Amino acid sequence: MHIETLGSGPDLVLIHGWALHGGAFAPLAERLAPRFRLHLVDLPGHGHSRDPDDALELAVVASAIAARTPPAIWLGWSLGGLFALRAASTLPTVRGLAMVAATPRFVRAEDWPHAVEPVVFSRFGEELAQDYAGTLDRFIALDTLGSEHGRAELRTLRALLHARGEPDPAALQAGLRLLETTDLRRSLPGLRVPSLWLGGRRDRLVDPRGMAEAAALAPRSRFVELAGAAHAPFLGHADAVAAEIGAFADNVAP
Repeated sequence: MHIETLGSGPDLVLIHGWALHGGAFAPLAERLAPRFRLHLVDLPGHGHSRDPDDALELAVVASAIAARTPPAIWLGWSLGGLFALRAASTLPTVRGLAMVAATPRFVRAEDWPHAVEPVVFSRFGEELAQDYAGTLDRFIALDTLGSEHGRAELRTLRALLHARGEPDPAALQAGLRLLETTDLRRSLPGLRVPSLWLGGRRDRLVDPRGMAEAAALAPRSRFVELAGAAHAPFLGHADAVAAEIGAFADNVAP
């Protein structure tokens, strides 16, 4: 698994969302590198992590990242949030958790109303098999839909999408299954590390109300809603996201 390390300071692991790679954090990394030593992960099947023997499984991937990085705060965006939350709830080397446009459960249920319908991810899986390129483009368009800087963010994501090669179709299907079936809510009350939850008010994929509900289940948590942001707030609102992460890190015990 490819992990790029840059910057200096306290350690911060960053895990990207579906179909992208660690390079998607470039605007945020530029702001954080003077203060943190960043470990930018390419999940299995994404970016430079194209080893066919690596499976996109929560426990396996979280343990593999932890084995290759020092004790750190973990930040997960969207799908990456599931890996970060799994690690924070099970591994002793995670010092703090930052969830960016991510929740412990991405699909709606009777007791979890502020999420998407389950058919959303299964439909993307079906469309992916029929129109690989078109489906990826439609999905990243959802990442930026509603943002006050949406057009610029979409141009950035389109440029980044294949910058490290095309994501593996099998890994993409595995990622959609994780988004559709994973529910980590039970891990929140016992979370031993502080957590920061950053949501975009205009997010069309992860309802910020669901993020607020998730944060309320975890001890020592803080939820922040970014008014003009959508699903990729670290692109058009990188300064605000970097400031929140910096403030959060100041309160995480070394």
